[in-house]
Amino acid sequence: MSLNRRRFLCLSLGSGAAAVAGGFAWSGAKRSPSQDAVTRRAWALGSDVSMTVMGLPTDQAERALDAAFEELELVEQLLSLYRPNSQLCRLNRDRVLHQPHPYFSAVLAMAEQTSRQSDGAFDITVQPLWELFAACQKQGRLPTDSQIAAARACVDWRAVEVSHDHIYLRAPATAITLNGIAQGFAADRAIAALCDHGVEHALVNSGEIGCLGRKPDGRDWTVGIQHPREPDAFVALPALRGRSLATSGDYETTFSADFSKNHIFDPHTGQSPSELASVSIAAPTAMQADALSTAAMVLGADRTLALIETLADIDALLVLKQGRMIRTPGFLPVKKRYDG
Repeated sequence: MSLNRRRFLCLSLGSGAAAVAGGFAWSGAKRSPSQDAVTRRAWALGSDVSMTVMGLPTDQAERALDAAFEELELVEQLLSLYRPNSQLCRLNRDRVLHQPHPYFSAVLAMAEQTSRQSDGAFDITVQPLWELFAACQKQGRLPTDSQIAAARACVDWRAVEVSHDHIYLRAPATAITLNGIAQGFAADRAIAALCDHGVEHALVNSGEIGCLGRKPDGRDWTVGIQHPREPDAFVALPALRGRSLATSGDYETTFSADFSKNHIFDPHTGQSPSELASVSIAAPTAMQADALSTAAMVLGADRTLALIETLADIDALLVLKQGRMIRTPGFLPVKKRYDG
């Protein structure tokens, strides 16, 4: 599975938001000579990546973007499932990784924290389930119950042991994927690189959304969240207000026409969860938002809301499969576009 968990349309910095063709749309402000936007787009982490820097001279903005995209390349070198020499692939192949890069260790630490907080709903060891469903899809069928049970027996986030100098996979058949957290981490690293180069106002789309500052007119950055059943529509237009945003949905990679079989797996059953069509999480970091949005799809509405009550500065927008939306009070503003 590639890291492209949703599609994005990065809009020009016009006066408002336009129709969504993917997971998020960007809205910005009109350009002026003193507040030019410098935007760069590239293919990274398995998807189209865009970054917009505002309020700096072009040459300084370009240097900042160079550094931010170098961070994305480093993240991919470490965490890609499709680069045979990445640290992730070496770990899955060798069962042990010596001297892991601090970035890898940081991602695994957040993964473990989210697994504990969600009672195992978030689990980076679901890769055997993905491999099973992907292989069966190529054969034009779904896995049998016995095949799912065998793959699920390899899933256990507690089988990943992390120390300062080593990462071990304790179960022989365990394999991990960081697709539910890596894009968020990449956005955080890009934001950090921009900050280091003096950027105060920026919007980053690495597959998840991060921001710095505000638009030149003083308003918050806003993004459109994709409708889970209408690719060219959105369900909400929330203000980021200094936070990051991540969305997980049953529409991103599907194994059945009705979305009931998709790339999100309940580690306890081996099946895709059945309650939610999509979850958007606003959080202090994109990595936390990314992991929690994946966990929430498995937890369902009630357990997600209960979890969020225990966490600081986290808000959610949940879209149930029948179309009803549930949001926490801090997820504002919301413009409803999904009526089921």
